[in-house]
Amino acid sequence: MPTNPSLPEPAHSLSASDVKRQGWRGVMRIVQKHGTVVVTNHHRAEAVILDVQEYEALRTLVRQTEGRIESELEELRHRFDERLKALRATDAGKRLKSVVRGAVRLHGKVKAGTGY
Repeated sequence: MPTNPSLPEPAHSLSASDVKRQGWRGVMRIVQKHGTVVVTNHHRAEAVILDVQEYEALRTLVRQTEGRIESELEELRHRFDERLKALRATDAGKRLKSVVRGAVRLHGKVKAGTGY
């Protein structure tokens, strides 16, 4: 099972049979002690029970990640729009024709970069 390195490994696991046997109060005592309990069925993880603090920590992490992603996307949109301005210029067609018509001399080097 892949893990996220920024999240702690669950401290405890219970089989579905143990959950039935111990009942909700017994399971909640284990959750309070360990914070997270993985419920297994035939040695396969099926569910995770979290205490409220763990749940809120995960929600906070998700909100922070979503905010960072949105910020990075906005920066990418801004950079893309800035590059497109060159295509909207009144002389864009003329500049493109001059580039296409001109001979390219690379002198054995590869031409690469962020410009167009």
